Amino acid sequence: MSDISIKSRFASWILVFALAGAGLFFTAPTLLAKTPVYDRGELLSMDSQSCGSKENGGKTVAGEILGTDSEKQTTEQVLCQDYVLQSDRIVYHIRPKDEKHAVLLPVGNAVEFRLTKTSLFLRDPESGEKEREYVVVSMRPRTDVSSARAASPTAAATDGSAEQKP
Repeated sequence: MSDISIKSRFASWILVFALAGAGLFFTAPTLLAKTPVYDRGELLSMDSQSCGSKENGGKTVAGEILGTDSEKQTTEQVLCQDYVLQSDRIVYHIRPKDEKHAVLLPVGNAVEFRLTKTSLFLRDPESGEKEREYVVVSMRPRTDVSSARAASPTAAATDGSAEQKP
């Protein structure tokens, strides 16, 4: 009888481990998926910048054959939205990657963004919209933050770079 109880205990342990393994199998992808970490920034301004031109020629196949086409071309300047995004240490100039479906952003409001190797993804936490992809045109460090840190006596003391006099 003890042989049967050992087999039943062994079978129950195998069942417990199988269920635990199946649970890990189904929840592991959600545990391993990285949730993006967003930085906070403020949209300071939006300007329209020239980002190319669009030419429209008047030539057609029928006009070429009949000789009625003229060499008239119209050139139209294309404007792109150029935003200034300020984070705690860097000022970014960004443009929408998808210029055909560009959305106006709330200038003066706080936004959340994340950087990847090639793009900046931005979302407005107040509107709850999806994140949109932007191209970083330029970025530069904020001078007001670095000069404030250098002038602060506590920053020099925590830096360890301050000379100690005997």
